[in-house]
Amino acid sequence: MTTPFRWAILGAGGIAHKFATGLAVLPDAQLIAVGSRTQQNADKFADTFNIPHRHASYEALANDPEVDAIYVATPHPFHKENTILCLNAGKAVLCEKPFAINAAEAGEMIAVARQKRVFLMEAMWSRFLPTIIKAQELIASGTIGEVRILNADFGFRTSINEDSRLFNLALGGGALLDVGIYPLSLAFLLFGAPTNIASAAHLGETGADEQAAIVLSYTRGQLALLSTAIRTNTAHEALIYGTDGYIRIPDWWHANRLILNKGGKEETFEVPHDGNGYSHEAAEVARCVRAGKTESETMSLDETLSIMTTMDAIRAQWGLKYPSDK
Repeated sequence: MTTPFRWAILGAGGIAHKFATGLAVLPDAQLIAVGSRTQQNADKFADTFNIPHRHASYEALANDPEVDAIYVATPHPFHKENTILCLNAGKAVLCEKPFAINAAEAGEMIAVARQKRVFLMEAMWSRFLPTIIKAQELIASGTIGEVRILNADFGFRTSINEDSRLFNLALGGGALLDVGIYPLSLAFLLFGAPTNIASAAHLGETGADEQAAIVLSYTRGQLALLSTAIRTNTAHEALIYGTDGYIRIPDWWHANRLILNKGGKEETFEVPHDGNGYSHEAAEVARCVRAGKTESETMSLDETLSIMTTMDAIRAQWGLKYPSDK
């Protein structure tokens, strides 16, 4: 029987709850520790998920000797500090997306991981969903021919709250870092880094990007047409167009199915994910760490850095800066 892979969660907010819920469906995963800034918050979270180790500081969590890997679930601006703390303690880290506020911070995190030879990966959980893997398999087999265009969106409407993480620039507020990174990461998965970027955004009253459109182009003429929003509901659909057909993925960032259209005929593939879907990225971390790897081939650190660099370039087109930008 496989020895349980022992997880800890740094932070006790909403995304931490989702990850903990996802872990529960992995038979070889054990959530043994949580760290928060107060004992009260740590205890409350631990009671919910029956976690034995309850730390009132991130430092105590990072130094828990029974932990194999730590999921960093704090707000965007704290990812660098929290991740480096854990890496310096020798703990493998799965850092919630976006990996950092900007490419400079991401570079610092990656440098520490590589110097210490400790595993580090961005928690782009949609990258590991069975539906996305199935789409890649169909593309690799030539089913839709050469992929030429991606059209993907992720937008929702929420009320303006200048103090919330979605609208506060000090917290990396705006659509791009929160949900725009999803279609952007999908474009990287299909085409790699773009050779040209064209984009436009509406910056709201807090200065955060409330909606944006992005066009990425590539050396062989491919195009990625992406949109994102926090004040506008969108279809949440990905369309991958090839020379011989196309793949449509409804609710693509947490999809359970995809539709192949070839020669005007549709075929639906049911590809359910386990639980709420967060278990698949956790399984990748455990697989890599057990194999002695310090990076994932599926979500490499070089690709994460390239995505952060692209988001920096997109924001520069809008004149959008965060207080933590250098």
